[in-house]
Amino acid sequence: MTIGFRICKRQRVASKALVEAFAKLPVANVSDSMSRLTAAGPSLRPMHASGGMAGVALTVLSRPGDNLMLHKAIDMAEPGDVIVVDAGGDVTNSLMGELMLAYAIKRGVVGFVLNGAIRDVDAFVETNLPTYAAGVTHRGPYKDGPGEINVPISLDGMVVTPGDIIIGDSDGVLSIPLDDADDILKRTEAKHGAEESQMKAIAEGSNDRSWVDVTLRERGCEFPED
Repeated sequence: MTIGFRICKRQRVASKALVEAFAKLPVANVSDSMSRLTAAGPSLRPMHASGGMAGVALTVLSRPGDNLMLHKAIDMAEPGDVIVVDAGGDVTNSLMGELMLAYAIKRGVVGFVLNGAIRDVDAFVETNLPTYAAGVTHRGPYKDGPGEINVPISLDGMVVTPGDIIIGDSDGVLSIPLDDADDILKRTEAKHGAEESQMKAIAEGSNDRSWVDVTLRERGCEFPED
């Protein structure tokens, strides 16, 4: 098998139930439950109109500005897949546009994460398929390769393994490792519940803010009355 130009099979994928559970939660809360250490970088921004994303990672490693392997990944995609592409963050040439988007929707792809650029941006807004990309350019892609499909990739330090859970909302994109997903889900649900209780307390005027002064005093902050 040629390293750098190969197509692999996913060994396992997240269950539909697990994906649906994460789809109900804010990306920020999931991120906090992962110790705030994992992120795909602030450059990957929503290119669609609105709404969140949740699905199973189909990964692509591509030469910057080349979409041969992205074309193949769409051919291989299964309903519920999010296609995640590491193209080096280069935005000189777009990786996909309106035609590929339409075909991907037909295949049941539920989202894209592209560490590269798109074009035909109006089509992404109109179809509203969740898509996160690093930029927009009218310049089209090359179709020569090399590249790899279904291998571990990294987006600005965030490792994505084939079959992991990919979620996104207006705050950005996050990959949830399949091995840790059950524990992360429990932590996030608990955090989300606590935040809902806090929002209720704010609305009722009973929110406890004493921790602010306690923390300041513990850290040696000087107060006017001291």
